[in-house]
Amino acid sequence: MEKVIEEQKQGTSLVLEQNQNNTKKLFIESYGCQMNFSDSEIVASILNEQGYNTTQNLEEADLVLVNTCSIRDKAEQTIRKRLEQYNAVKKINPNMKVGVLGCMAERLKSKFLEEEKIVDMVVGPDAYKDIPNLLKEVEEGRDAINVILSKEETYGDIAPVRLNSNGVTAFVSITRGCDNMCTFCVVPFTRGRERSRDPQSILEEIADLWNKGFKEVTLLGQNVDSYLWYGGGLKKDYDKASEMQKATAVDFAMLLEMCAVKFPGMRFRFSTSNPQDMHEEVLHVIAKYHNVCKYIHLPVQSGSSRILELMNRQHTREEYMALVDKIYQIIPNCSISQDMITGFPTETEEDHQQTLSLMEYVGYDFGYMFAYSERPGTMAARKMEDDVPNEVKKRRLQEIVDLQQQISLKRTQRFLGTTVEVLIEKTSKKSQEHWSGRNSQNITVVFPKENYQPGDFVEVKITNCTSTTLIGEPIGFSKIMN
Repeated sequence: MEKVIEEQKQGTSLVLEQNQNNTKKLFIESYGCQMNFSDSEIVASILNEQGYNTTQNLEEADLVLVNTCSIRDKAEQTIRKRLEQYNAVKKINPNMKVGVLGCMAERLKSKFLEEEKIVDMVVGPDAYKDIPNLLKEVEEGRDAINVILSKEETYGDIAPVRLNSNGVTAFVSITRGCDNMCTFCVVPFTRGRERSRDPQSILEEIADLWNKGFKEVTLLGQNVDSYLWYGGGLKKDYDKASEMQKATAVDFAMLLEMCAVKFPGMRFRFSTSNPQDMHEEVLHVIAKYHNVCKYIHLPVQSGSSRILELMNRQHTREEYMALVDKIYQIIPNCSISQDMITGFPTETEEDHQQTLSLMEYVGYDFGYMFAYSERPGTMAARKMEDDVPNEVKKRRLQEIVDLQQQISLKRTQRFLGTTVEVLIEKTSKKSQEHWSGRNSQNITVVFPKENYQPGDFVEVKITNCTSTTLIGEPIGFSKIMN
């Protein structure tokens, strides 16, 4: 059930094409969200210019970087255990330097250097360009830290390397930060306020991917629907923009349409959406263009309006349901997935039942579900008692997972006997004789290899399914996308 409940992602060590002139070795490991994996590609690109080739062998590394997640306590504990493993290697290779990147670095700042003696360098998500300067400080025997948050898109001028790429799919970041201030979330504190990237630089990065043979791009942001380019700066300052800036501003619906029109042979996804910021214009773009996937990740967190208000989610249960109705009205074949938190402070059994009934109403294709864990510095941690017992959280979480499994099976069964368009990404994990890819609705499809190759769009007749996977037979190349 890999799509039904997402455990903390295992760290992925990343490798790029080697530069024969580089003499130093970088081992970089990423945890958490897609944005962290995308950021690691930027870091590797910066360090490649500083003489570092990446390696998957921790023992030979001159520099070890771990890109961290702070969204839950379990994520942070995973990082601390990994640092213990680094420490064992560093005892053998004392010249090895260790740096912590990302949200955990931003949250803990200099405290990290005090708590984890192995760490030489702490770098927040907006400070990666400063890593070469910080390394000089480390080499001179000083601890180094930069966690200053930016008011501009920080990396729009950097061409990320594609680490451990399948050569078919890639991430392109379009926004950073979040203004929504949900009471349970550390993101506004670790990644700052919302700011968007110049659409021209986005299109140029996609063009480079297309020229290299990539066939699918996921547009990334903490809140992609808030994308708004008016010449630079924070989104909250848009009201101060000139009339000319406002007249030429580009919002997310416009950007998505620009991508679809300019690259008709490229398939597009996006993540993540916030219900309060998703506008109908985006739905019409999804419906209009074949190469924009019919899939929306639409986190809700709870089915109770009372809990949503405590979470500062800025939408009610009824408003969320109305948005879902609108999605299915405009995009009848759309798939929707969710994020859900159970056991938020003061959550009652009635609140929990409302979550279960909302899941049944929406019919989510899959979801990412977690028990609430208090995050230091958030409004919930400062103002609310974590008063739902752990055994109650575990029981409610299991009920949510069990229900999602049932719903997921029904949702995949709707494809039985139909033909779906699949982009081949890789060999199936379970069979060397089968390809694995996804359809427009973001559901994994496996089928016999025959004479097809990764990057091909193939029409597949679905003959069987599980709750997470469609199984079928290829019937030919897609006439639309190839």
